[in-house]
Amino acid sequence: VVCLVAYHIFFMLFVWSYWKTIFTLPMNPSKEFHLSYSDKESLEREPRGESQQEVLRRAAKDLPIYTRTMSGAIRYCDRCHLVKPDRCHHCSVCDKCILKMDHHCPWVNNCVGFSNYKFFLLFLAYSLLYCLFIAATDLQYFIKFWTNGLPDTQAKFHIMFLFFAAAMFSVSLSSLFGYHCWLVSKNKSTLEVFRAPIFRHRTDKNGFSLGFSKNLRQVFGDEKKYWLLPVFSSLGDGCSFPTCLVNQDPEQASTPAGLNSTSKNENHLFPAKPLRDSQSHLLTDTPAWSETAAEAEKGKVGMSNPALTMENET
Repeated sequence: VVCLVAYHIFFMLFVWSYWKTIFTLPMNPSKEFHLSYSDKESLEREPRGESQQEVLRRAAKDLPIYTRTMSGAIRYCDRCHLVKPDRCHHCSVCDKCILKMDHHCPWVNNCVGFSNYKFFLLFLAYSLLYCLFIAATDLQYFIKFWTNGLPDTQAKFHIMFLFFAAAMFSVSLSSLFGYHCWLVSKNKSTLEVFRAPIFRHRTDKNGFSLGFSKNLRQVFGDEKKYWLLPVFSSLGDGCSFPTCLVNQDPEQASTPAGLNSTSKNENHLFPAKPLRDSQSHLLTDTPAWSETAAEAEKGKVGMSNPALTMENET
């Protein structure tokens, strides 16, 4: 009876999380990240280069954006006509920008991103538990099959197939689930593992990591009672994320946008631009930054670099 109840619980949670992963629509950037009609016209009139970057810098000056392209340009999507929020990428399959995009999963025929990443993790977890449960309960009959302890009927082949299928899926799911658990602990996405986020001053592969506890809460939320249920509880709006920007070497303050900085200083500052209220509380126990440093950061945002060119990322 206990095994039967456990079987039905795992199956229901598996189906529920799978359903939510498939049918939860990926979130798109809010309207404030879309260019206005006048900005679109200005962008089309200007030749590609610094003049276009100036238009994008004006459009993004009040947005909580800290990442750049490889050349240091504002991240812009020419298909969606918007300034890309941090960790947002354009999906070529869905043909739209997805907030905190992790990857496009063909198994669920949907993009895995900010809106359904928790559901995807739970789907992997309950799938793994479900396969392990089936393999464990079928093991005794599988042993009897090899010791000729089962009646000579077609059912014994079903038992053998069921055990091998559950065991193989358990191995593959355990590796995939373990990989995504590591991503959550480091506050990374699959895309950010292959291409680390580039901030105004340097590339920082751990730029969004706030420590294991805060990284976990950013995906699963503050209320632990919802962690194991396929209900949305992730923190934030998907457009802004707490991060730590590395101080620029004061001696290299004249370097445009700090792109060529080789400073090894590991002191961290808050971003100069405000975070959303739903995200900023994750940083409450971090030491506050000085007003002088904050003003210096604001001054660096408006610095222009004639060498910069606009890049459109995927």
